Amino acid sequence: MNYDVIVLGSGPGGYVTAIRASQLGLKTAVVEKEALGGICLNWGCIPTKALLKSANVFEYLQHAEDYGLSVKEAKADFNAVVKRSRGVADKMSGGVQFLMKKNKIDVIMGTGKIKPGKKIDVTDDKGKTTEYSANHIIIATGARSRQLPNLPQDGAKIIGYREALAMPALPKKMVVVGSGAIGVEFAYFYNAMGTEVTLVEYMPNIVPVEDEEVSKQLEKSFKKQGINVMTGSSVEKVDTTGKGCKVTITTKKGEEVVECDVVLSAVGIETNIQGIGLEEVGIVTDRGKVLVNEYYETNIPGYYAIGDITPGPALAHVASAEGITCVEKIAGHHPEAIDYGNIPGCTYCSPEIASVGMTEKAAKEAGYEIKVGKFPFSASGKASAAGTNDGFIKLIFDAKYGELLGGHMVGANVTEMIAEIVAIRKLETTGMELVKTIHPHPTMSEAIMEAAAAAYGEVIHI
Repeated sequence: MNYDVIVLGSGPGGYVTAIRASQLGLKTAVVEKEALGGICLNWGCIPTKALLKSANVFEYLQHAEDYGLSVKEAKADFNAVVKRSRGVADKMSGGVQFLMKKNKIDVIMGTGKIKPGKKIDVTDDKGKTTEYSANHIIIATGARSRQLPNLPQDGAKIIGYREALAMPALPKKMVVVGSGAIGVEFAYFYNAMGTEVTLVEYMPNIVPVEDEEVSKQLEKSFKKQGINVMTGSSVEKVDTTGKGCKVTITTKKGEEVVECDVVLSAVGIETNIQGIGLEEVGIVTDRGKVLVNEYYETNIPGYYAIGDITPGPALAHVASAEGITCVEKIAGHHPEAIDYGNIPGCTYCSPEIASVGMTEKAAKEAGYEIKVGKFPFSASGKASAAGTNDGFIKLIFDAKYGELLGGHMVGANVTEMIAEIVAIRKLETTGMELVKTIHPHPTMSEAIMEAAAAAYGEVIHI
């Protein structure tokens, strides 16, 4: 069976790629071994946000008196929370199935392995293998939870994000190892549900890829919520021989043992490139990533790779954008190559984090003379009315030309606000143009205008 395009993997990179290919008039198929939507939709982005929303609502109920309301004995039904999360994921997966039918994309269920000659073998759950061919094969197999030798995941006492999404019962105590997006989101969720959480981070700051002031603010907020944050610390070993876990942690002050029911390993991801035929085809990889050009072509004509398995940021929206760019190029269009310096990153703990572009440290190291504007939500009327004063917006401008080099936010709903900064950077808007862009009042977003005004000495409300 011959196609114009076959996409291996149906995550947010794969299924979006397939839909765009079909829109462009290409006969398209997608190969998926488990469930349409991939890890992000079924075991990542979407179900975690459902869990976090439940935690957020529960927190509101617990603090109802702060809003002049009385709620008696608010309780969390952990199993019902997990069930809702799974229901949201299932609904979204069903939505992807609908989109496949709507766009006349063939869905081939099974495990795919690419072959030379632009062919792919797909083995179904009964062991039957069928060969397919295409003019273009796009690999979008994504990634999985990274395993460390001293943190061997057993799915019960030492778990990854997948098990953390659907635990059979709420643990009393949990140690979360790693404070990237996955680590801090689960640390917030389980703490809000009532688990005693210890968050361990090897680097000096949690969420270490963020601007240092953002990291410090999140650590402050987490400690206020009751999360035990241990930075500059590393987990040496976990003893699981008893009923629970004994976690040996090396800190600045020496060795410490923390007892808990379960350890969540959130130390990153590793790519799914094993056993999919890369070596047989001759596709070049480096340090676990498939090497591609700016339009995602590998070194072998007719084979492409997008998403987590390539060197770019391992983010769902990046995978989708890469897939669209890839198939538009295949179809003979002239898409603009993606600007990886203008990719937003969002973390959905509470308070939320959103950022794009350079941190203050990176801008200085790059040799820029900078103007920095910062506006705290404690000075925001909308934030005060909402009872969400934690956090701030920080903007970094090139002092010479007014270019917005970076935007960094920590606070309520900032993941919904970062797109303005991404658009401003894309359109090359200057700092003073942003200062003079009227924002609605009262909103959280007017803090963006205020932060820009602060950089130029014109801030009104602080």
